[in-house]
Amino acid sequence: MSVSRDHPETLRAQIESRLRGAIRDGSLRPGTALPSTRDLSGQLGVSRKITVDAYAQLAAEGYLAIRQGARPRVADGPFGPEPGARPVPADPPLRYDFRPSRPDVSSFPREAWARCMREAVMEISAADLNYGDAFGVDGFRESLADYLGRVRGVVASPDRVVVTNGYLHGMGLICRTLAARGARRIALEDPSSWEEDEIVARAGLEPVRVPVDDLGLRVDALAATDADAVVVTPAHQHPTGVVLAPARRAELVAWLRERHAYAIEDDYDAEYRYDRAPVGALQGLDPDHVIYCGTASKVLAPALRLGWMVVPPALAGPLRHERMLTDQGSARIEQLAFARFLARGDLDRHLRRMRLRYRARRDALVAALAHHLPSLRVTGIAAGLHVTVPVDDQVAVARAARRVGIGLSTLADYQASGSGTGALILGYSSMSEARIRAGVAELAAVIARA
Repeated sequence: MSVSRDHPETLRAQIESRLRGAIRDGSLRPGTALPSTRDLSGQLGVSRKITVDAYAQLAAEGYLAIRQGARPRVADGPFGPEPGARPVPADPPLRYDFRPSRPDVSSFPREAWARCMREAVMEISAADLNYGDAFGVDGFRESLADYLGRVRGVVASPDRVVVTNGYLHGMGLICRTLAARGARRIALEDPSSWEEDEIVARAGLEPVRVPVDDLGLRVDALAATDADAVVVTPAHQHPTGVVLAPARRAELVAWLRERHAYAIEDDYDAEYRYDRAPVGALQGLDPDHVIYCGTASKVLAPALRLGWMVVPPALAGPLRHERMLTDQGSARIEQLAFARFLARGDLDRHLRRMRLRYRARRDALVAALAHHLPSLRVTGIAAGLHVTVPVDDQVAVARAARRVGIGLSTLADYQASGSGTGALILGYSSMSEARIRAGVAELAAVIARA
């Protein structure tokens, strides 16, 4: 057994996971004596307290039997697979995390947010401490309407802003509202996140996939689905990274009006643009047929659980009824804190810092890929938090990478059938430039072997 100080896990966690895994897979059988804490600390070059704490944790979980004056032993099992079953080796912990859609939460502006939270707690009115409007706190909705109009070109008035607990929560509300109004089918981009199919189905609607090409959603294919609504990511398609072309935008708006349908616009990472001017929200072209959705998850942190929608007037009443039946609203103190965060300019300052940081990491990733994998084409680099790299056998590469501690996603994770063009989806937001370069070097070796 060995441990590394460069590993993302603590030394104690590494000791625990390695012993736990060896006991589960049968390498350490019940009754096997283990080194004393003093001997193990000497072998691994760590302090004795680390080994004492690791053994104590494993004993508390039932893996070890510890008695004073005797060497620790593996406790009586069974721990691992059924008798006769072939043990499946566990993947190692991630050393390089290229998984997409994960912001750098270590950069969360804690002091600025804490100040806004303190002020919100001290100044919140008695009325706002009650249930209040299910759509959200008035002050936050007013701030959001101004911000979205200024930054994204969204046509928004406070009465049409709905605060949610994130994008998927909002989508569930929309799907149930549309189902109650007689909708039967909702179109989804292919590729796109698998969670959307389940949310649509749970609302009693039929999800249908519509292909995406280099110009974005194929509206001609959408027209053949007889769908009542469509979910789109026009500013930066998830996960391919393509932008919905101007002609396609016009075609989509024409289809919405002709069909009397709705588009659910997921504007998930619109704040991050590096090599081009921001692309305005689709909602600005037709506020009566586009439901705009945004979230704080990528700009600040997923833990805040704050999202928002701007809904057409015709859906405001039915959506309010659905929201009241669901949960009567989102956390109100956090909404007031975010309103202050916006008003102080804290969000604008944070985004300026993060754009510079993410751009440096993106540049490091693109340069490392060009150096180690020059034959591969990198796309989707102008915006967002990930790039796309076409490869021949995406699934085999991803599995081989995971076995050596490299985490990433593939197009197969988002495609309806898992067929079609293969590609790796590489996020760059959560690692330093040095870690990105080292990770790409190892990934290149994996691809060469695979």
